[in-house]
Amino acid sequence: MMTKKNAAGLSRRSFLKAAGALGAGASLASALPAFARGLRQDALELSLWWWADDPAYKTWVDDTAAKYGEANAGISISTLQMDTCCVISQFTTAAAANEPPDIQFFFNGIYHMENVWLGYVEPLNDWVPAEILEQSNATSLSVYDGKQYRLGWYPVPLIWEYNKDAYDKAGLDADNPPATWDEWLAACDKLKTAGITPMGGGISDGFWGEWYLGNALTQSLDTPGDAIDLFIGDKDFRDPKYYAFWSRLEEMVSNGFMNDDMLSVDLFTAATKVTTGEIATTQVVGSVAASHIPLMGDRVGLMVMPVFGEGALAGVPITDTQGWGIPSGTEHKQEAADFLMYMQSPERQTAFWETHNFFPGNKTWDASVVTDPVLKQMYDTWVGGETSVYIPDLMPTQFWTDAMFVAAQEIIGGNMTGEQAGEQNAGIVQQWRDLNPDLVENYQKWAEGLAAAE
Repeated sequence: MMTKKNAAGLSRRSFLKAAGALGAGASLASALPAFARGLRQDALELSLWWWADDPAYKTWVDDTAAKYGEANAGISISTLQMDTCCVISQFTTAAAANEPPDIQFFFNGIYHMENVWLGYVEPLNDWVPAEILEQSNATSLSVYDGKQYRLGWYPVPLIWEYNKDAYDKAGLDADNPPATWDEWLAACDKLKTAGITPMGGGISDGFWGEWYLGNALTQSLDTPGDAIDLFIGDKDFRDPKYYAFWSRLEEMVSNGFMNDDMLSVDLFTAATKVTTGEIATTQVVGSVAASHIPLMGDRVGLMVMPVFGEGALAGVPITDTQGWGIPSGTEHKQEAADFLMYMQSPERQTAFWETHNFFPGNKTWDASVVTDPVLKQMYDTWVGGETSVYIPDLMPTQFWTDAMFVAAQEIIGGNMTGEQAGEQNAGIVQQWRDLNPDLVENYQKWAEGLAAAE
């Protein structure tokens, strides 16, 4: 949700803090940069606000904007790379003031869907051909009531990364990592005996918990719509099936399989320890694992979280997608749509790969150019193969701050059981439903669309 403050999505606490600060009477002119809009001396300047994982793909973004301007006389595009905390909250503030940019980066799922429900994001179906919408691979989480609101940019695989040298040292088969939960626990015992922390992470910023929920809760689901049913009350977090993922975290903590400083370090600080072998396994996204290849080469190991659940999605690789949309308030929707389609062109997709050595999201991109064995495994498994969507993209804001983050920290601190976490989660979603009946209706319609898509 990057240097990267978070890879999978926007911090819900940061979102609320930034939105509150800007919304409480602050001057939009002082909070946001000034961009030329409309015709300026016979020239049209479009504004683009964006964010990306590290390595932040600024070279490609700026080059794409420059080349589009060269090919379209009279049009220029001004790009602004924003901080994780602000790229969505400032957009919401600007859209509410009818001063949005012309082109906007959007995280997937609820991160842009809340703005869809506010009427701030333009459906793309009337501006972009259906074939391009589908090929961009924005995922079903970008669709609401039959309309698509984002084009895909690049994939965000959710991966358990491991150090093959650490596995070798513990006497494990590094080329065949554990696939079931029993195999995983047995591997953890061997790693711990060898003096290596089996699983590492940092949860001071909350994102490790989000990634864990994405990898683990998914195993109890048959469709992404099941997650929405948990939030709207049609399913219950107090059901052992739906708090089992918290119990598995409790099991790893109680067995001493995780690093002792999890509560005091952030996700990415801890994740780097897998490159040194200090920890054997960690949760990452694809761009982070790719950045470890120069340090570890083919000793970077990739696996899906070992299976404990019995849902249809258990064991299915999980991939999210970053993307782009058009604000409803821009006066230049056609020009914005033309630029988004240019981003999807074969030339720009190839340039993304050649510039940053990472995959673009478009399904038509020729992946035969991927020869590095780790990147090829990543692409074939998490991008080109059968995948599931990223369930945390469906979490209401209150669930992120008051349920997921709290439960993960309490379990890691040894202060909460999996069953107690299920009870706590159920209480928070009930509070959310009571406070947001209108959002519950939107979620219900969204769930119906996801079920149909599946």
